[in-house]
Amino acid sequence: MTRIARWFVLCLLSASALAASPDGIVAVSQPAAAAAGARILAQGGNAIDAAAAVQFALNVVEPQSSGIGGGGFMLVHVAKTGETFFVDSRERAPAHASADMFAPGGLPMAFPLASTSGLAVGVPGTLLGVDTALRRWGTMKLADTLAPAIELAEHGFRVNRFLAEDIANDDGRTQIQPETAATFRPGGVPLAEGDWLVQPALAKTLKLIASQGPDAFYRGPIARAIVKAQQRGRSELGDAGKGRMTLADLAQYRVAIRRPLVGHYRGWILAGMPPPSSGGLTLFEILKLLERFPLGDVAQGYGFGSPKTLHVMTEAMRLAFADRAVWIGDDDAAPAAQRALLNPGYLTARSALIRPDRRMDTPQAGDLTPWHAVQPKPARTRAESLHTTHFAIVDRWGNMVSYTTTIEYTWGSGITVPGYGFLLNNELTDFNFLPSADPAEGNPGTNDVAPFKRPRSSMAPLLLLKDGKPVAAYGSPGGATIINSVLNVTLNFIDHGMTMQQAIDAPRLSVTNATGKVSCEGGQAFMQPPFSPATQDTLRTLGHTGLGESGTDGCRETIGSVQAVVVDPATGLHHGAADRRREGTVIRVGY
Repeated sequence: MTRIARWFVLCLLSASALAASPDGIVAVSQPAAAAAGARILAQGGNAIDAAAAVQFALNVVEPQSSGIGGGGFMLVHVAKTGETFFVDSRERAPAHASADMFAPGGLPMAFPLASTSGLAVGVPGTLLGVDTALRRWGTMKLADTLAPAIELAEHGFRVNRFLAEDIANDDGRTQIQPETAATFRPGGVPLAEGDWLVQPALAKTLKLIASQGPDAFYRGPIARAIVKAQQRGRSELGDAGKGRMTLADLAQYRVAIRRPLVGHYRGWILAGMPPPSSGGLTLFEILKLLERFPLGDVAQGYGFGSPKTLHVMTEAMRLAFADRAVWIGDDDAAPAAQRALLNPGYLTARSALIRPDRRMDTPQAGDLTPWHAVQPKPARTRAESLHTTHFAIVDRWGNMVSYTTTIEYTWGSGITVPGYGFLLNNELTDFNFLPSADPAEGNPGTNDVAPFKRPRSSMAPLLLLKDGKPVAAYGSPGGATIINSVLNVTLNFIDHGMTMQQAIDAPRLSVTNATGKVSCEGGQAFMQPPFSPATQDTLRTLGHTGLGESGTDGCRETIGSVQAVVVDPATGLHHGAADRRREGTVIRVGY
């Protein structure tokens, strides 16, 4: 039995869906990755050290969702100073990127082809982001945090149900490139639950990084292999589908350390991710649009899962997502309208559009002209992938990490770097396929492709504070539904008085565009209390779509996977809560 396997068995003895301790807590979507983080905490590492170990382990055991070929946003709360930072390791467009590269001649490429070509690959940031966090706030060396992942890759692990399902239902993405197929479909047979997966090429890569540091990836032999790999296109696209990344793009990649976007809701303070993620800004806008409604008041009809509650939630989501589509992009490239979108006057006017007794017509992005912005024009957007990963950690000193990381679509581009065993992202498809910038109509093209620009994200790692003290850190995967998963949990926790585990277990509702098609959850026993058929019929009567026929249960989706750590303000105890929508695991580490 390997050392990481022994740790996994040991930690499971103290793992549960809900655990409490004054010591270290990890909440991760995958048990082996949770064990990697717990091992680092038990060795004396802090939350940042453990986060590094979890991220590298996830590259091995959840390769379809995240890894060193991608990027992400890490929230770090430093207990000693009370400060909160975000490590922005979002992928960037290469120097030779252009606004029309996904629409040569004005005709947008088909997404399945574009997203599995080298053209979709952004300059990866995960490795440098983790290394930056370790150097600034960690206590361990990069090589030490890589050790659990190296063991998992070298000695293997059993494929779980979620990985097996993603291989079987891959939309062809594990079959296009020979290196990817050889790993996940050996001999043409997809790996099944219970199969043993060993990844020697990935182990070699992680060992090389452990011995030589990030330069091996961004300047050395791995860099050359990345550039060559992303030059693969799809024959249907010809040369237009080949990637534009160069060695200079990799060498020039930089991580950004950002201060949090701060929001307020019913006396709570929220620290969220600013642009280039739309997560924090859109979440905070929805919360402020809802603040005038008495959510949680059963006597007034606003209890959990009531028609009134779900209706106003849906309408607020529609308004905020209409704004998101136009106004939010990479703030470094074109400043987003943060102050205007969260201006009390603007929010009052937008919230007034929500009528408790009727569904509004399809809303447009708001007119920010009174707040010194320009009039919008509809943007050209597309659906985002539901596969990303999120985890949360608190250590014995009170340092907290909430980290969302991704390679974008499930299996990313599907391109495994030959000889090195990791997948490359297809993050550039988060840009607009058709440019939306139009000076004549005042559209800034906030999410159009441009050199060195970061594509808009929905990731929303969040820190919740009361009286200036951190209470909870959490987040979710799920593409654009990330925002609404975090919203649902926040409302459940603050307005409906649920524990964090109850808030995570409860069924969720999500709308990710202005047209307002509703997705909602049900069908799994732990999702309590359910949205009743009578409630769904009331929403249908109000005009909401996506719920199916009258009298039926249209809530059958699965939305997000929230992992959280909580500090009890009364006792100082640390709690963890994990999501059963995936294989969520909470591990307590005593000292």
